[in-house]
Amino acid sequence: MERRAYEAMAEIEGSHWWFVGRRAILEALIKHRIRPDRSSRILEAGCGTGGNLALLRQFGTVEAFEFDAQAREIASRKSCIDVQAGSLPDGIEHLSGPYQLIALFDVLEHLDRDEDSLRSLRRLLAKDGKLILTVPALQFLWSQHDVLHHHRRRYSGRRLQDVLERAELQVNYMSYFNSLLLPAAVVQRLASRFGKSEVSLDGVPPKIANTILGRIFAVERRILRHARLPIGLSLCAICSAR
Repeated sequence: MERRAYEAMAEIEGSHWWFVGRRAILEALIKHRIRPDRSSRILEAGCGTGGNLALLRQFGTVEAFEFDAQAREIASRKSCIDVQAGSLPDGIEHLSGPYQLIALFDVLEHLDRDEDSLRSLRRLLAKDGKLILTVPALQFLWSQHDVLHHHRRRYSGRRLQDVLERAELQVNYMSYFNSLLLPAAVVQRLASRFGKSEVSLDGVPPKIANTILGRIFAVERRILRHARLPIGLSLCAICSAR
């Protein structure tokens, strides 16, 4: 990502509705669909500025790596975890598995070699381990936000399923999420293509709006504990090694 994107993320990921809502959803998915043992070794791949490390610590002993030196320094300072340097697919040879849980949150879309990157992580999974990942969905929603954050692609469910299977991962669960706010997002993205300014994640909305949006987003955690959503702004998947 661009330097200013990392700086903005570090400032807002503790309070912005999108990050808060996503953490609530991820916590529910891990707690109810993976159920890791407290003795689990957990790896966050591409942890950015460390906004998810405290969440993952609830479930076991956490390690992390990050390519960008600035983000790595922020994440280490924030979490008191020695975040290691690393990149996908070929820059994690120094990591020694196995891990019972590997987290890859909104990273895959940045990588030129998504299949090879998943293969590299698969080799670090324990025999009964799980990989949980999230990606942005729906290519028709491509916008300046994707450009700023150096995304290579957005995924459909079919495209994500294909790349996971080619990487020899068994998909145990997959669902779209951030579905309730999809209509507003579609309107906003279409409006931006006609010359209007685009709303970004790079600033926290006014308090009332931020609270309302966060609560709407987080409601989906109750749905995803038991079911799947057919469309949304993002996709999540839980996989195991085949």
